[in-house]
Amino acid sequence: MTNRIILNGTSYFGYNARRSLVDEIKGRGYRKALVVTDKSLLEANVTSKVTELLDEILLPYEVYSDIKPNPNVENVNEGLNVLRNSNADFLIAVGGGSVIDTAKCMSIIMTNPEFDDVVSLDGTAATKNPGMPIIAIPTTAGTAAEVTINYVITDDKRKKKMVCVDPHDIPVVAIIDPELMETMPKSLAAATGMDALTHAMEGYITKSAWLIPDMFHKQAMNLIYHNLSKAVNEKDKDSIEAVGYGQYIAGMGFSNVGLGIVHSMAHSLGAYFDTPHGLANALLLPHILRWNGKVCPDRFRDIGHEFGFEMDNLSDEEAVDKVCNAVDKLSREVGIPRTLKEIGIPYDALEMLSEQAINDVCTGGNPREVTKEDILALYKEAYE
Repeated sequence: MTNRIILNGTSYFGYNARRSLVDEIKGRGYRKALVVTDKSLLEANVTSKVTELLDEILLPYEVYSDIKPNPNVENVNEGLNVLRNSNADFLIAVGGGSVIDTAKCMSIIMTNPEFDDVVSLDGTAATKNPGMPIIAIPTTAGTAAEVTINYVITDDKRKKKMVCVDPHDIPVVAIIDPELMETMPKSLAAATGMDALTHAMEGYITKSAWLIPDMFHKQAMNLIYHNLSKAVNEKDKDSIEAVGYGQYIAGMGFSNVGLGIVHSMAHSLGAYFDTPHGLANALLLPHILRWNGKVCPDRFRDIGHEFGFEMDNLSDEEAVDKVCNAVDKLSREVGIPRTLKEIGIPYDALEMLSEQAINDVCTGGNPREVTKEDILALYKEAYE
């Protein structure tokens, strides 16, 4: 069996790392930027921490900020119109996964115009050309979109989250500056951090797991589990930085092996009810981990070791329970809602959500074989 790994070329880490943007722009000879961001970051003066660097070097730029938390085809098309009229030769994505995913889709269509309907990019589209250059600067510690070969766009007409997998979309530069992540409100920091933990844990137990992604996932789980509570509740700088590293490292892993039904089920919630992706993952994670643990208890022993637990003398069931209880406790500590009912999901929608989730691209990577009835039962378990 041959395993493949794809990583981005250049990344910078640490407080004030965003200043590396200046040298990268000069070194690559870029002439004009389209800054892709969202309105909340503009209003909070987070985007300005990046654009002020462009002002320093007198680099012309325009801004596109009309992006939803779950970006859709319309967002992509609006952004493309701005980009085509801007004469920009590269993109700077400043934001969370929604912003970076939108920028990725735009960049792919700019160099592969045969996919300008957007929906034909669903899955593994046969694009021929690398996307327009993107420098990605995440402001959340969760999706790792700055280092993955994936992006997610909602097709509102089909009520479907399209998981697009394309090595041509990976940003040419990623800049992980924890100072930008400090601005997240507590609820967003909690949801995105639990999203990153989901990436690491699902990636570690997926059917495609192998040596090098395993290494990334273990380190990511260790960093996130031990630091997320302090990062969210105390705004501890060292912990925020550690979670920022952890989410990036998790992205290096899952981008190359895929995920499982936590993501399948979260995608359905986002497509139908616009549920924030990190929140959906965080709420579902403990339920699905326990269900999957039946088929891969040894992997849960490894996870427990990364969490700092003594696992060697536990039965398989005890090992799985210990890990799942720890994840559930962490989720509560950072304020994640406990049930689907609590976040307003109607009970009579669970059947519909299950039909969508079973056909999601992430379902095939789940370690335990799954049916629509299994997914429905898990939604019901998470409901109240």
